[in-house]
Amino acid sequence: MEQSIARLFPEKYRQRILLAIQEHRDNMEEIRVRLNRPLELVLKSGYATLDELIPDESDGQYILNQLSGYSRYKFEEELKQGYITIAGGYRVGIVGRTVLEKGSIKQIQSISSFNIRMASEKIGIAQPIINSLVKQSSYYNTLIVGPPQSGKTTLIRDISRLIGTGWGHMEAKKVGIVDERSEIAGSRNGIPFYQVGKRTDVLDNCPKSEGMMLMIRSMSPDIIIVDEIGSVRDIEAIQEVIRSGVGLVCTLHSDSYQSIKQSKHLKPIIENQFFQRYLVLSRNKKITILDHEGKTLGLNRRLTNELDWGNSFNHRNLTNWI
Repeated sequence: MEQSIARLFPEKYRQRILLAIQEHRDNMEEIRVRLNRPLELVLKSGYATLDELIPDESDGQYILNQLSGYSRYKFEEELKQGYITIAGGYRVGIVGRTVLEKGSIKQIQSISSFNIRMASEKIGIAQPIINSLVKQSSYYNTLIVGPPQSGKTTLIRDISRLIGTGWGHMEAKKVGIVDERSEIAGSRNGIPFYQVGKRTDVLDNCPKSEGMMLMIRSMSPDIIIVDEIGSVRDIEAIQEVIRSGVGLVCTLHSDSYQSIKQSKHLKPIIENQFFQRYLVLSRNKKITILDHEGKTLGLNRRLTNELDWGNSFNHRNLTNWI
C-alpha cells in the first residue's frame, strides 16, 4: 500500500515519504502536495510538514502523469470532478486553474495542489451496528450519512463484507456493488482489492445511476451497495431499485438527517421513506442510528475504536449533532 503511494512521487521523494507513512501509519489521513511549498501530512491529531520536500512544477507534472498513466484524456471526466481514484481505493483530489464551457467546468489545467486521501480497510468495524440493520431474514434499506472523512466508505465496505459473507444467524446474501470511483472495493482491472464479501459482485468504474439497473439485470442481487449518492439521476435510480424489490445500502455527503430533509432535491428520500435506517456519522467521531422517521434508536453495545470514534460511547450525547 505504501509503495503505491510512494510511486506517485519522483524517486528523490520516495524514501522519505515511505518513512513518513510508516511512522504515522495509524494516524495519517492525507498527504497534501502544494507546488513550491513543503509537503504536508494531515493527521488525526493535527498536521506535520516535511520542510525538506518542496515540489516544483516538474514534480507536479510527474505526479499527474503517474496518476493518469501518461494519458490525461482517459481521466478527463474524473478530472472535471476534481479527483482521480487509483488502485487500492485512494482518492487524489486535484485543484488548479479551471477551463469553463457554458458556465461548467470543462477541465482543470495548471494543477497546483494534490490531496492524497489515505484509504483504509477496517475489518469488523460494522460488527457492532450490523444487527440494527437486520429485517427478519434480510436487511433494511440503509443510508450512511456523514461529512467527508467521517468513515462512510470504510463502514459501507465492511457492511458489504458482512452481508456478502454472512455472520451469526444471517446467511450470506448476493451483494452487488456499483463502484463508480473504485473506492469501495478498490478494484484493479476489475478485481476487488478489499474484502467485500464472498457472494459480492463488483461493477467498477460505472456511473451509479446506470450501474444500479445494469446490476439488477445482469446479476440479480439481493442488496445493492453504492457510495456517495446525491444527484437527481441517483435519486431516480434508487426509486427504480426499490420498485424492483432489491435492498439498498448507500452513503451520502451530509452533516445530518435534518440537512437531507431541508435539501430540495434530497427531500424525496425522506418524504418517500426510501430508507428505514440512517447511520449518521460525524467528524467528532460519534454515530447515531435513526429509523425511517428520524427517531433515534438505542444501541446495546459499544462501538470499537477502529474508525477512531473514541473509547467511550455515550448514548445521552447521540442526538447532540443531528
